[in-house]
Amino acid sequence: MKKKILISDIARDLGVSVTTISFILNGKAKEKRISEGLTKRVLEHVQKVGYKPNELAKSLRTGKTKIIGLVIEDISNPFFANIARLIEAKAYSRGYRIIYCSTDNQPDKAVELIQLFRDRHVDGYIITPSEGVRDTIASLLNSQLPVVLFDRYIPGLDASHVITDNVRGAYDATAHLAQQGYRRIAMVTLYSSQTQMRDRMDGYMRAIDSYQLQPYVKKVNLGDNEQTAIADFHSFLVDQQPDAIFFATNYLAIAGLKALKQYKLPFPAVVSYDDHTLFKLFTPTITAVSQPIEAIAGEVINILLNQLDGKEKGSKQVVLPSELVIRESSLAVSG
Repeated sequence: MKKKILISDIARDLGVSVTTISFILNGKAKEKRISEGLTKRVLEHVQKVGYKPNELAKSLRTGKTKIIGLVIEDISNPFFANIARLIEAKAYSRGYRIIYCSTDNQPDKAVELIQLFRDRHVDGYIITPSEGVRDTIASLLNSQLPVVLFDRYIPGLDASHVITDNVRGAYDATAHLAQQGYRRIAMVTLYSSQTQMRDRMDGYMRAIDSYQLQPYVKKVNLGDNEQTAIADFHSFLVDQQPDAIFFATNYLAIAGLKALKQYKLPFPAVVSYDDHTLFKLFTPTITAVSQPIEAIAGEVINILLNQLDGKEKGSKQVVLPSELVIRESSLAVSG
């Protein structure tokens, strides 16, 4: 077994004090007036021998773990997976590591995971909050721990957050369907009080009112398994017979598309909130409200890093625009 290299080994090899080596490795060479030549010689030797600092000892000394906890709804969803990847890359470039986990929108699981990160003394938190975690997040804020929420926020809680304009995105999706000549435009959404779901419902209703149409809303239980949701959605289609459907999330859209295929039903016009890699492969290709993933990830990690560096005072709220990506599924049927 290869012997672990210690700072004392490096000091002995170079004939330099352990204290001097420590200052250089902690980026304090200029502050301690250590020459550039010696600094270069130490760093080159460290790289040559493959020295790895003891992260636990370093965190105890500095009070920083250089770890960020990322708590998201579902890492298998491309929206969250892509944002997590971009956040991880930016954090890594600044010397931080990301530990992430999925809550599956379960409040108890979310609270448990956030507490787990707190017990591990992570430096900051990026969270898509589930319902029922208000007190937990408030406790983090009261302890003056860096926190950024994204995709949704908690009304009345003074926390930094990054979201897209869900009202506008849903309005544009519904208005587009109306402009294509569809008149029985349904919305399929969740039983949820989360802000992004409420805002998407608001945008849909505003467009329905603008075009003087009748609303048709189907709400789905988040805990239902896919087959239950498909059967429930089938009943709604048969009863209401919409000629167009706006799905509030991409996973609801996928379940709806499966229901249409499984029951061999006539294909209505379709728009999904949140794009998905499958939508460009489906026939017809699926129109979607696309959220600016790179901009969201960039804003989230920049706000958190500024908090960690002491540059961000107070909370910061960012609302980004979304884009309606028009494909075949929402266009008017000619003839």
